[in-house]
Formats: sequence, C-alpha cells, structure tokens
Amino acid sequence: MTDTSRLPGAFHHHWDWQLRAACRGVDSSLFFPPPDERGDARAERERKAKRVCRRCPVRAECLRHALKARERFGVWGGLGEQERLAMLGRARRERHAASRSSR
Repeated sequence: MTDTSRLPGAFHHHWDWQLRAACRGVDSSLFFPPPDERGDARAERERKAKRVCRRCPVRAECLRHALKARERFGVWGGLGEQERLAMLGRARRERHAASRSSR
C-alpha cells in the first residue's frame, strides 16, 4: 500500500500537473498490471504505457510524485516499478556515500 504520509496536502497547486497529463482519460489498466500478467503480455502493456508517457508534458512531475510517494505499482513518469526502485536505490547509496565523505 502506498504511504500517503509523504504526500503534500490537498492544495490544488500540488496536483494541478495531473490535469495536463497525457494519460488523462486513458484506461488506467494500461499503466497497472493485472495480478496474473507475466512475460510478453506485461512487457507489451508496459511499452504502450511508456509510449503515452513519452509525449506527456508533465512526465517529470509525475515521476517526482511517484518517487516521493514510493508508488509501488505501475508506470509513472515513464518508468516501471523496477526502474523506479533502481533510481531510489541509487539515490539512497549516493546520500549514504555523501554523508560518509562529509564526516
């Protein structure tokens, strides 16, 4: 489950980017895998979702939201679940290395 404690409050300026998203009006099942989806079917659905993201004017805001909220499922900001996990892991390692070098 997504941890909503990291999300900004209900101020509209935090969420207005969603109104300009290329995925607005697109069936959300394109971005989130059904539980039994595997292999080629999953890869193809994800490719289609990322195609929508490539033309999105708010892709950066979407990705920033997904990373901050630790969205666990689906395609957000043009990245799939494993790609976002990898980014978070790199950022964590970089912060750790920076804190060790400043000691």
